[in-house]
Amino acid sequence: MKEIKAYIKRHRLADVTRALHKVEGLSGMSVSDARGFGRGRAKDSPDRITEELVDFIPCVKLEIICHDELTERVISTIQQAAHTGLRGDGKIYQLPVEEAVRISSGDRGTGAC
Repeated sequence: MKEIKAYIKRHRLADVTRALHKVEGLSGMSVSDARGFGRGRAKDSPDRITEELVDFIPCVKLEIICHDELTERVISTIQQAAHTGLRGDGKIYQLPVEEAVRISSGDRGTGAC
């Protein structure tokens, strides 16, 4: 199993959600409001690029746990649906999940997804 964390622009959430609903076998996702910053690149002269610190920017954090075979499809779906072509479209991270437990039934492992 894998965990996918994605940070996207708030106004892209509906499009990403609609696109993920079409991924067969995906059991769900969690959404949280978040704020973050990155190091922007600013041109202070035509031949020099400097890094400037950007203030906290509101975004949405998606958390998805899925089976290994769905990982690439979920990532590419988020990437396509969240893409605006502008700086700050977001980031996607993939992490391994060692165990899952469904509290209501006690199911463990992939059956708990």
